[in-house]
Amino acid sequence: MTGRRPDARGGTRREGGDSGSGGGPGPNDEARGQPRREDTVGAILGRVLAAQGIAERVAQQLVIPEWGALVGPQIARVTLPQHVRGDGTLVVAVTTHAWMHELSLLEPQLLARLNGVEGRPPIRRLYWVLARPDEPVAGADRGP
Repeated sequence: MTGRRPDARGGTRREGGDSGSGGGPGPNDEARGQPRREDTVGAILGRVLAAQGIAERVAQQLVIPEWGALVGPQIARVTLPQHVRGDGTLVVAVTTHAWMHELSLLEPQLLARLNGVEGRPPIRRLYWVLARPDEPVAGADRGP
Protein backbone atom coordinates (compact mmCIF):
# COMPACT_ATOMS: atom_id res chain seq x y z
CA MET A 1 0.00 0.00 0.00
CA THR A 2 1.35 3.39 -0.90
CA GLY A 3 0.43 6.72 0.58
CA ARG A 4 1.79 10.19 0.97
CA ARG A 5 3.50 11.66 3.98
CA PRO A 6 5.16 15.02 4.70
CA ASP A 7 8.85 15.36 3.92
CA ALA A 8 11.45 17.67 5.49
CA ARG A 9 10.74 20.49 3.02
CA GLY A 10 7.07 20.73 3.86
CA GLY A 11 5.93 18.87 0.73
CA THR A 12 4.81 15.29 0.43
CA ARG A 13 6.43 12.19 -0.94
CA ARG A 14 5.24 8.74 -1.89
CA GLU A 15 5.80 5.85 0.47
CA GLY A 16 6.15 2.23 -0.41
CA GLY A 17 6.68 0.34 -3.65
CA ASP A 18 7.18 3.21 -6.09
CA SER A 19 9.28 1.68 -8.90
CA GLY A 20 10.78 5.00 -10.03
CA SER A 21 11.63 6.55 -6.69
CA GLY A 22 15.16 5.23 -6.19
CA GLY A 23 16.84 8.54 -6.99
CA GLY A 24 18.54 7.10 -10.08
CA PRO A 25 17.37 7.12 -13.67
CA GLY A 26 13.92 5.66 -14.04
CA PRO A 27 11.87 4.38 -16.93
CA ASN A 28 10.17 7.74 -17.43
CA ASP A 29 13.32 9.89 -17.51
CA GLU A 30 13.42 10.09 -21.31
CA ALA A 31 9.75 11.09 -21.36
CA ARG A 32 10.58 13.96 -18.98
CA GLY A 33 13.37 15.22 -21.25
CA GLN A 34 16.21 13.67 -19.24
CA PRO A 35 18.27 11.34 -21.42
CA ARG A 36 19.19 8.06 -19.78
CA ARG A 37 22.95 8.06 -19.23
CA GLU A 38 25.06 5.08 -18.33
CA ASP A 39 28.36 6.56 -17.17
CA THR A 40 31.15 4.77 -15.41
CA VAL A 41 32.71 6.28 -12.31
CA GLY A 42 35.91 6.72 -14.34
CA ALA A 43 34.11 8.75 -17.01
CA ILE A 44 32.45 10.97 -14.42
CA LEU A 45 35.74 11.45 -12.55
CA GLY A 46 37.51 12.30 -15.82
CA ARG A 47 34.98 15.05 -16.55
CA VAL A 48 35.28 16.46 -13.01
CA LEU A 49 39.10 16.51 -13.18
CA ALA A 50 39.01 18.18 -16.58
CA ALA A 51 36.51 20.78 -15.36
CA GLN A 52 38.78 21.54 -12.39
CA GLY A 53 41.82 21.84 -14.67
CA ILE A 54 43.81 19.07 -12.98
CA ALA A 55 43.34 16.14 -15.38
CA GLU A 56 46.83 16.64 -16.85
CA ARG A 57 48.48 16.59 -13.40
CA VAL A 58 46.62 13.43 -12.43
CA ALA A 59 47.64 11.76 -15.71
CA GLN A 60 51.29 12.68 -15.04
CA GLN A 61 51.11 10.98 -11.63
CA LEU A 62 50.45 7.65 -13.37
CA VAL A 63 54.17 7.42 -14.06
CA ILE A 64 54.75 6.65 -10.35
CA PRO A 65 53.16 3.16 -10.23
CA GLU A 66 54.71 2.38 -13.64
CA TRP A 67 58.20 3.55 -12.63
CA GLY A 68 59.80 0.11 -12.22
CA ALA A 69 58.55 -1.18 -15.56
CA LEU A 70 59.65 1.99 -17.35
CA VAL A 71 63.18 2.35 -15.92
CA GLY A 72 64.07 -1.31 -15.43
CA PRO A 73 64.83 -3.43 -12.36
CA GLN A 74 68.36 -2.16 -11.67
CA ILE A 75 67.29 1.49 -11.41
CA ALA A 76 64.03 0.58 -9.67
CA ARG A 77 66.02 -1.16 -6.89
CA VAL A 78 67.80 2.06 -5.93
CA THR A 79 65.05 4.64 -6.50
CA LEU A 80 61.58 5.53 -5.30
CA PRO A 81 59.46 8.08 -7.21
CA GLN A 82 57.86 10.54 -4.80
CA HIS A 83 55.54 12.90 -6.70
CA VAL A 84 55.19 15.08 -9.79
CA ARG A 85 55.41 18.82 -9.22
CA GLY A 86 53.10 21.27 -10.96
CA ASP A 87 55.79 22.10 -13.53
CA GLY A 88 56.07 18.46 -14.63
CA THR A 89 59.16 17.62 -12.57
CA LEU A 90 59.23 14.09 -11.14
CA VAL A 91 60.91 13.97 -7.73
CA VAL A 92 62.73 10.66 -7.15
CA ALA A 93 64.49 9.46 -3.98
CA VAL A 94 67.81 7.68 -4.58
CA THR A 95 69.75 5.44 -2.18
CA THR A 96 73.25 6.96 -2.57
CA HIS A 97 75.09 9.99 -3.94
CA ALA A 98 76.88 7.73 -6.42
CA TRP A 99 73.57 6.54 -7.85
CA MET A 100 72.26 10.09 -7.87
CA HIS A 101 75.21 11.18 -10.02
CA GLU A 102 74.88 8.19 -12.36
CA LEU A 103 71.14 8.76 -12.80
CA SER A 104 71.59 12.47 -13.48
CA LEU A 105 73.80 11.48 -16.43
CA LEU A 106 71.07 9.11 -17.66
CA GLU A 107 68.29 11.70 -17.36
CA PRO A 108 67.72 12.20 -21.12
CA GLN A 109 67.32 8.44 -21.69
CA LEU A 110 65.10 8.05 -18.63
CA LEU A 111 62.86 10.94 -19.72
CA ALA A 112 62.52 9.32 -23.15
CA ARG A 113 61.34 6.08 -21.50
CA LEU A 114 58.95 7.85 -19.13
CA ASN A 115 57.47 9.94 -21.92
CA GLY A 116 57.13 7.03 -24.35
CA VAL A 117 53.60 6.35 -23.12
CA GLU A 118 51.15 7.67 -25.71
CA GLY A 119 48.69 10.35 -24.61
CA ARG A 120 50.22 11.11 -21.21
CA PRO A 121 51.41 14.67 -20.50
CA PRO A 122 55.22 14.66 -20.47
CA ILE A 123 57.50 14.55 -17.46
CA ARG A 124 59.73 17.55 -18.13
CA ARG A 125 62.54 16.99 -15.65
CA LEU A 126 63.80 14.55 -13.02
CA TYR A 127 64.81 15.90 -9.62
CA TRP A 128 66.95 13.51 -7.57
CA VAL A 129 66.89 13.61 -3.77
CA LEU A 130 68.91 11.47 -1.39
CA ALA A 131 66.67 8.99 0.43
CA ARG A 132 66.77 9.16 4.21
CA PRO A 133 68.38 6.07 5.79
CA ASP A 134 65.03 5.11 7.36
CA GLU A 135 63.10 5.59 4.09
CA PRO A 136 62.31 2.31 2.33
CA VAL A 137 63.48 2.29 -1.28
CA ALA A 138 62.29 -0.64 -3.43
CA GLY A 139 65.13 -3.23 -3.35
CA ALA A 140 67.46 -0.88 -1.43
CA ASP A 141 70.68 -1.71 -3.27
CA ARG A 142 72.96 0.84 -1.57
CA GLY A 143 75.96 0.45 -3.89
CA PRO A 144 76.48 2.07 -7.34
